[in-house]
Amino acid sequence: MTEVSFWERGKTLLEMIKFSHTVFAFPFALMGVILASLASAALPTLMQIVWICLAMVGARSGAMGLNRIIDARIDAQNPRTAQRHIPAGKVSRREAWIFVLASFALLLFSAWMLNPLCLKLSPLALFFLALYSFCKRFTALAHIVLGICLAAAPIGAWIALRGDVSWQVLVLGLAVLFWVAGFDILYALQDLDFDREQNLHSIPARLGVERSLLLARSFHAVMVFLLALLLSMPGLGWIYLLGVLVVTGLLFYEHLLVKADDLSRLDAAFFNMNGYISVTIFVFTLVDSLV
Repeated sequence: MTEVSFWERGKTLLEMIKFSHTVFAFPFALMGVILASLASAALPTLMQIVWICLAMVGARSGAMGLNRIIDARIDAQNPRTAQRHIPAGKVSRREAWIFVLASFALLLFSAWMLNPLCLKLSPLALFFLALYSFCKRFTALAHIVLGICLAAAPIGAWIALRGDVSWQVLVLGLAVLFWVAGFDILYALQDLDFDREQNLHSIPARLGVERSLLLARSFHAVMVFLLALLLSMPGLGWIYLLGVLVVTGLLFYEHLLVKADDLSRLDAAFFNMNGYISVTIFVFTLVDSLV
């Protein structure tokens, strides 16, 4: 009976942090692995990939859990989020804190197992992961900070394998930053009125719907440009280029789903399309590197 309860609590905690949304950044972390392998002309070991994946899971899980704790009071007042696990009483703050500390411990241990530079930079990663949860209280740049957090996925994977930083992975990291900031602006549109009422900061609350949509489109155009820059990297060719073109089409369709006078398909644009985008560019990069 205890074992069943344990697994049920684990499932509830994973639901709290929307663990399935790890698909957004996870493929980019693996893409960082591919680029590092191409640059080094050497394959990573199985254990390196395992520790990179565990670091990624620990970072995202801890950040999402911390966000749920810090935003619990705000979530309780927002009709859209009132049924999230902590406001609804499905998860206690104590359970959430234990989960967060365990997740961040996994990140730090994984960084230690990878190389000294990863461990030295892990406090910087923790700083930005924690900062995001407070941003909406004082700046509309929360979307950018979230982009920085997810940009750390491919950059961290590169550092884990090579122990340095190069322009290729910084370009990929910037592409992830603009992609995440763009779709987070779209996601924040649904809380525009609530954010203004509560004096919370976001780009939609500051700019309104139409200008926010324009900025999100501009960010995604920059993402495509940055992805295209990686074509100059040895080992990437026409298959990768085809992947960039497919991603461009997916982004175009994502923005067709969201209109200034109709946000009803926002969930489809956010959850479905962005999952497809990250997996698509990873698959095309992988196939190109293998071919």
